[in-house]
Amino acid sequence: MQRRSIWLAASLLCALWLGSLGIRPASASVEPVTPPSAAEFQAWLDSFKTTAAARGISAATLDRALAGASYITRVIELDRRQPEFTMTFWQYYEKTISDKRIARGRELLKTHAALLNKVEAQYGVPPRFLVAFWGLESNFGDYTGTFPLIGSLATLAFDPRRSKFFSEQLMAALEIIDRGDIPADVKASWAGAMGNTQFIPSTYRAYAIDFDGDGRRDLWRSLPDVFASSAHFLSKSGWRPDETWGREVRLPKGFDFALSGLDKNLKLKEWQARGVRRADGRDLPAVDIDAALILPAGADGPAFLVYGNYKTILVWNRSILYALAVGHLADRLVGKGPLVAKKPSNDKALSRSDMREIQRLLAEKGFDAGGQDGIAGAKTRRAIKGYQAREGLAPDGYPDSRLLDHLRGNGG
Repeated sequence: MQRRSIWLAASLLCALWLGSLGIRPASASVEPVTPPSAAEFQAWLDSFKTTAAARGISAATLDRALAGASYITRVIELDRRQPEFTMTFWQYYEKTISDKRIARGRELLKTHAALLNKVEAQYGVPPRFLVAFWGLESNFGDYTGTFPLIGSLATLAFDPRRSKFFSEQLMAALEIIDRGDIPADVKASWAGAMGNTQFIPSTYRAYAIDFDGDGRRDLWRSLPDVFASSAHFLSKSGWRPDETWGREVRLPKGFDFALSGLDKNLKLKEWQARGVRRADGRDLPAVDIDAALILPAGADGPAFLVYGNYKTILVWNRSILYALAVGHLADRLVGKGPLVAKKPSNDKALSRSDMREIQRLLAEKGFDAGGQDGIAGAKTRRAIKGYQAREGLAPDGYPDSRLLDHLRGNGG
């Protein structure tokens, strides 16, 4: 599967994942949905069935899987739902790294130690990371989805907005069913994420492993298959067995924040020479590793040096906050402490309309923020850094209320 597709899927599945954390976007804008007639949807389904048959999927599988498929209006509503507010690093951190999740993860790490060690021996991914992914993706299997897989994917494939992507996901799901891995009536997320690992169908098709040898790749009921599939995916995505993910660090006074960002890599000894230290003040490890500095809450928040495995986590889910949560949760599962940095008293999320205004004002001032979608992606953050550098501000690329006030005060 191409990384572009994986990244697209990561953003599409964010709503279900947030739901597993107990986050409910009560305030959200939802585009009105006009469902097709039953005859119109069935005609499309019949056409897709012909295409699937030409791809080699058996008639029995197609009859079994598609016979009861119907258009699900709720799926489209969720796909078009736009949360009113973004989430700050600290809000995200508190939702994902709870004491309850850490305690449960530690117990599961012990319970499944033999299996996890066996998987590590074959794929090179340490147990703590596999359990951290498991905890974040489905809360250790508690939330694997309640929507009919085929009906949801057929609905999204019919919808013109992402028809090409979801048509391929529907095809992949049918191939998995045809192979005998999963039943035709299996439940998943509204966007087709499946099982304990919340793999989308094309990822399932490419990377799922039958580790227990029963002839099926089962990511719902077989933990050997769950852990091995996660490790296989990470291994194929570039996981380095001899490295960790990164660490929280302390920055010196007068630090050049222009050095921050995933696109700026230095050796650990170079970061050491620039005054960067571990969060507790000790020297950085004396190993030959490239690292990038990220500032998820801006210049006044925590700082992290991240390594190659952090970027591999981003292949799984492109959110920098998600990747930090995986790494930090994995550390906490083996007894490492909480973050040294402390949450500020004025931590406040921007609204989507605030972000759109930031993007609009940046564009007016000559900085390409990549459109006005209200999402602080890589292009928007580069534009922010450019603006901050020009205006003599700390170029941390972080969008907050102070940046918005500065943009408004320097308009024209």
